[in-house]
This record gives sequence, C-alpha cells and structure tokens, in this order.
Amino acid sequence: MIYWAQLLHFYQPPTQFHPILEKVCQESYYPLLKVLRAYPHARLTVNINGVLTEMLHQHGYGDVIQGLRELAEKGQIEFTGSGKYHPILPLLPQDETRRQIQHNFRANRQLLGPAYAPQGFFPPELCYSSALKDPIADAGYRWLILAGVSCPVDWPLDVVHHVDAEGQPLSVIFRDDILSNKISFQAVDAKSFLEHLTQLQGKRQDIYVVTAMDAETYGHHIEGWDRVFLAGVYEELEPATATVQAAATVGAASGPRAGKALAEQHRGLLTSTEVSEQVRMVKVSELLDLFPAGRAVEPRPASWSTSEQDLGAGNPYPLWNDPGNSIHRLLWEHLNLCIDMVHRAQQWDRSGRSLHYARIARAMLDRAEHSCQFWWASRSGRDPNLVHKGLMEQEEALFNAYNAVAKSDASEDRKRDSYYRLLAARNLRDRIKDLLLEM
Repeated sequence: MIYWAQLLHFYQPPTQFHPILEKVCQESYYPLLKVLRAYPHARLTVNINGVLTEMLHQHGYGDVIQGLRELAEKGQIEFTGSGKYHPILPLLPQDETRRQIQHNFRANRQLLGPAYAPQGFFPPELCYSSALKDPIADAGYRWLILAGVSCPVDWPLDVVHHVDAEGQPLSVIFRDDILSNKISFQAVDAKSFLEHLTQLQGKRQDIYVVTAMDAETYGHHIEGWDRVFLAGVYEELEPATATVQAAATVGAASGPRAGKALAEQHRGLLTSTEVSEQVRMVKVSELLDLFPAGRAVEPRPASWSTSEQDLGAGNPYPLWNDPGNSIHRLLWEHLNLCIDMVHRAQQWDRSGRSLHYARIARAMLDRAEHSCQFWWASRSGRDPNLVHKGLMEQEEALFNAYNAVAKSDASEDRKRDSYYRLLAARNLRDRIKDLLLEM
C-alpha cells in the first residue's frame, strides 16, 4: 500500500488588504472547501496560522472557519500548530518562538473550537534549526514536518525518524520537495501524479509519500487547479459511482456544462480500481501509527525554498536571510533592536501610561515578526512597498517601546541608553529606505 499524506498551508500576512483577502477566499478557500465536501473520502492535514483565522473572522469570512471546523469534526482533516504571525522561527530568540507557538494555539482554539487539536507542527516556510526542537516538544507536539532538503540520511519511505528534544523523541516527517513543487508549478497532472506514486513503491510492501504546499496554490495561484488536479486525484481514489457524482458537484462551481464535462472527462478512468487499491490518503499523524520508528537524526537547517546550492553556500534561508542581501541584513538588525526594546519596556511598565505603551509595543512586535517583509526583499519578491509596510510595523513597535521606557520609573541612565538604541534604529530604518528606493 502507498500512503499519501497531503498538507495544505493556509496563510495571509497581517498587513494584507481586505480586497486581496476577499480574492483569495473566492478563488481558493471556498473552492477548496467545495472539493473536500464533494469527496468525503479525502484525507489531509491543514495548517492555518492564527493571524489568518483571526482575519477571516474579523473580515466576515467566518464561514471559511466553520467549513474547516466541520471537516475536522468529521475526521476528514487534522490541524497542525505553527507560529501565529508566520515568523521565521529559527531566526527569533527562543522566548519569542515560544510566544508565537502559544499564541497560535490560543487564537485557533478560540475560533475553531475543540476541533483544533493539533498533534503535529508546521514551522513557517518549513524553516528549521535545532533550536526549534525544544519549544515544539515542550508545547506537546508529537511530530514536525520539514523540507526534504533538510533530510540528512537516506530518504525514508517506510520508517519515521525522530529528533531528540528534551530527552524525548519528536517524530520528523520530510516533505517530498520534488513532487510537491511539480504540483505547485503545474508540472504534473492527476493521472501522472498517481502513476509516480505507484512507481515509488518498488519491492516494498508499504511506503508513504508526503506533499505540502500553500493552499492558495489551488485556484488563487493556478486557476481551476482545485478542480483539475485535486478533484482529479480524489476521483481516481474513489468508487466510480460516487466519483461521477462528486465531479459533477465540483464542476458545478463553473456551471452545469462544466460539471458534466468534468465527470465525462474522468469516466473512462473510473472503470479500473487498480490505483485506488494501491494508494490510500491519510493524515500526517496517521503515519506515526502505520510505520515503525526509525532512528534519531539531526535535520539540516533549511526551508522549503532552499536548494542544495544554497546549503553549499551556507545560505539555509535564502528568501528571508540571504547573507548577500543588504536589506535582509538591515531588516534583521532593526527587528532585533525592536525585540530588545520591547523587552526593556516590559521590565519597566510600572505606571499606567508606561504599561499602556508597553502593551501596544508587545502586540505590534508580534505582528512585526511576520516573514513576508523579508520575502518581498528577496530575489523572488522585490516589492519595496511591501517591505516598507513590514518596516513600519517594526517602527511602531519600537516607538511605543521607547515611550514605555521613557514614561516608566527606570533610571535616567537606562532611559538614555534606550534613547541611543532608538537613534541606532532610526539610522537602520533610513538606510533600509534608501535601499528600497534602489530596488
């Protein structure tokens, strides 16, 4: 048997505009829910960052949250943990990492209810370093998923390796990067995808394959990919009668003719049950019970956008912290100054006004740690306005942190030192803005 575990990652940054969120919901989230409802035999794992769950609630898209909750209650999907504001966790101090993990759980549990009971953990962008092991294990997770490029040993198809964290094993699941990217870039269709899975089995009795990608791939990044690829795969893995009915249901999103055409398109493939007898869809957590434990490993620091060439160049997070990218370097210097200042503000929040500014600074810092500002400064992004939006959130956190210190009962020496740090941050901000003007 070939066990296919699929993970979809739902995320929008805290700086996202309402019209774009609406567009993503209409093009991707609603169509995905329609497909999953039409094929109740489908099984998958879902990560949704708490910032997006809250945004959906605040912007009037609670029915997306309700749809995911219902799928989880039926056992069709499971959720994972993550960092609330989608930060690059290996590049944050551990106390910030733990805070992001805790706040993600609280936000999702509040809006998704008891159906949000994650066993596994999704590091944003699948960015990993050994510093993540303990915070993830301490939060009670059984497993984490990483990019295939992080795998330090022979590719695991029939065992589940683990990392040692706080003296206990934390199972590690590696994504098939090549296959996931083929799906994400429309380089494989439903039939060839399933054929590829069957070819991987070889002489092994049971194997597993894990794919993971942005949920927005379906419909938003690639128009109709939810119907053409996902529905196509789900149809192949379902009895013929139910498949034709489901195809018509999904296709109806584009009108009755499209629904009939989609059903007819796959009718010829439904007479054979060979593929459905070989491939079974599962949630990632089920792999831990289906396959024996492997050995302790130490994954390589990397992301799901990291290549072997990047690793060879000592660049594990190329789209967020490229050593050759001056804007990346200055943004991280600025963010680390913000973190330091917010921590100082929390130490001296004695009076009412000081406490008020300290709380604002703390909330703004949580948001300012999101990954997108760094991505937009990368070779793949290159949008100065979106980098600037992230920089302004950092600046707001810094402004309020300094205000908290200045109005506290801290000594004059501490206040003066904080002011010098504020001046240093201003210098970094201006240098970043100058570089953005050259993009």
